[in-house]
Amino acid sequence: MSTSQRIETELSQIAPRLRSARRKKNITLEQLAHTTGISKSTLSRLESGQRRPSLELLLPVVAALDVPFDQIVAPPRTQDPRVTPKTTRADGRTFTRLSGKSGEPQAFKITILPTEREPVVRSHSGYEWIYVLDGRLRLVLGEHDIDLGAGEVAEFDTANPHWFGCAGSDPVEILSLFGAHGERMHVRARTAAKPSQSPRP
Repeated sequence: MSTSQRIETELSQIAPRLRSARRKKNITLEQLAHTTGISKSTLSRLESGQRRPSLELLLPVVAALDVPFDQIVAPPRTQDPRVTPKTTRADGRTFTRLSGKSGEPQAFKITILPTEREPVVRSHSGYEWIYVLDGRLRLVLGEHDIDLGAGEVAEFDTANPHWFGCAGSDPVEILSLFGAHGERMHVRARTAAKPSQSPRP
């Protein structure tokens, strides 16, 4: 449940809490209206959920009922932030999901084994950020053929034909953030020499 949904859920509980607190005190709406200066019709709509609660209304009502404010308005509970990583393997790559199932960007730690020798570019909607954790990564993006080392970052629109894999004979480990939108990360990468100048193994 999102934060906005939790807030709306909590707001919806205020009306029945007010009604319950008033009845436990054996106070009528007429008496509460006289004490607070708020009209009976407004109080009735507040208790039925037809009137959105505000501090201007809640503070005098809570004071008149002589109940703790947080008994009527409890802050939305914060969900456990921990994410259980889920690992899958396919085509010589190990994907560990580091983010929840919903929302974006989605975060993955990807370990790539040197099994793919020839790049097979593909394109799809979205935007991807890559941070090299360990090893060397080869990124083919359109006419670019880039070699990135540990600590280097790249970002690109995945609508452009692209491929990435090991730059040599050793595995590479990367952090990948993928989403349709988001703030761009800084790019720091070196363009590798053309194959005719420096053949790849």
